[in-house]
Amino acid sequence: MTETRTTEEKLTRDEMAQQVARDIPAGAFVNLGIGQPTNVSNFLTADQGVTLHTENGMLGMGPVATGEDIDEDLINAGKIPVTELPGAAYFHHADSFAMMRGGHLDVCVLGAFQISQAGDLANWHTGAEGAIPAVGGAMDLAIGAKATWVMMSLFTKTGESKLVETLSYPVTGLGCVSRIYAEVANFELRDGKVYVRSVHGISFEELQAKVPVELTWA
Repeated sequence: MTETRTTEEKLTRDEMAQQVARDIPAGAFVNLGIGQPTNVSNFLTADQGVTLHTENGMLGMGPVATGEDIDEDLINAGKIPVTELPGAAYFHHADSFAMMRGGHLDVCVLGAFQISQAGDLANWHTGAEGAIPAVGGAMDLAIGAKATWVMMSLFTKTGESKLVETLSYPVTGLGCVSRIYAEVANFELRDGKVYVRSVHGISFEELQAKVPVELTWA
């Protein structure tokens, strides 16, 4: 284990978003899901040339809008006010889903309730009262994008790992997740194995004790 693979403290949400933004390839077409992933837009640089897609019908979305930049008619799929970049385009909801389903997105970044070691994703329903009633566009994004990454807290409020051997919640997509960005570790999932890319505020041994799947250093 080397210094570059660890930090003494857990990552903040902004630091997690910075890491995701840094890893997005230059020139990529990207969808950022509802919740934590939305924050990634604030850390993309102009030099990256990344084009953000939102499923309610926009290409060229900019950072989250604040103050006088807020336009209530300009929102992302999570109903958060956003900005537009030069060259932004708008289109029908059905055309937006055709982009998602047609494999035209390079990366989507989603939240999750559970992820299995095989990369199976559950992110739309837990059975809790008042939970989101339908899968929405998450299924289309998870399967349609060339790469599906997840940004989430690794543990529930009661301390249970969201990275599990097999899902116990309704499935969003099978074998679709290739990376996980969490406050205590970053993971890469491939060939049915879970590789740890970095740890934060926790040792590898402590992480392994808390996560019910076999972990390997990347």
